[in-house]
Amino acid sequence: MAAKKKTKKATKKSTKKSTKKIAKKAVKKSAKKTTKKVAKKKSVKKTSKTTVTLGGNKVSVSGNLPKVGSRLPKFALTTGNLSEIGNSDIKGKRVIFNIFPSIDTPTCATSTRTFNEIASGLTNTDVYCVSADLPFAQGRFCGSEGLANVKTASSFRSNFGAAFGVNLTSGVLKGVLARAVVVADANGKVLHAELVSEIANEPNYSAAINALK
Repeated sequence: MAAKKKTKKATKKSTKKSTKKIAKKAVKKSAKKTTKKVAKKKSVKKTSKTTVTLGGNKVSVSGNLPKVGSRLPKFALTTGNLSEIGNSDIKGKRVIFNIFPSIDTPTCATSTRTFNEIASGLTNTDVYCVSADLPFAQGRFCGSEGLANVKTASSFRSNFGAAFGVNLTSGVLKGVLARAVVVADANGKVLHAELVSEIANEPNYSAAINALK
């Protein structure tokens, strides 16, 4: 009888241990699955892209434009004399960033001329024409055109494209900036942001101006 009781106790203990092991394994598997799901979600967020078109063909743009109401992201740009400017250099002034792929394309040239005309009627406002062109090319264009009301700034060695979410990541223009306009007040608060859906088209000038009123 004593032997039977001992066997029963041993069996119960063994069963309990087995049950605990199974439960622990189940918890570990569940935790692993949850971790993988979270990792997948994070991965999707990191690789999310915006799509625009170039001549009707879809191209990808990294990230997203700064949201209206948010602060301008930290950035750096290179001016015509190869000095760098950033957030502190525009503090206290309203700013319009006219962002485009290259000054050597018709639409980009037109937008620069148009914003130069607009800038002549604005007070306490700097208009920066931003592209990945070398500063020399930007300066040469504005000089030959007599455009003195806008400022040129290059993203060729900075984080501007990533910070503003305007890097083109596919298509024949991969590596340069998409066409966009970002407007901010004197405190760096974003008032207007437009990512032009078709790169060959001009931005909405009226919307940019109205954002400053």
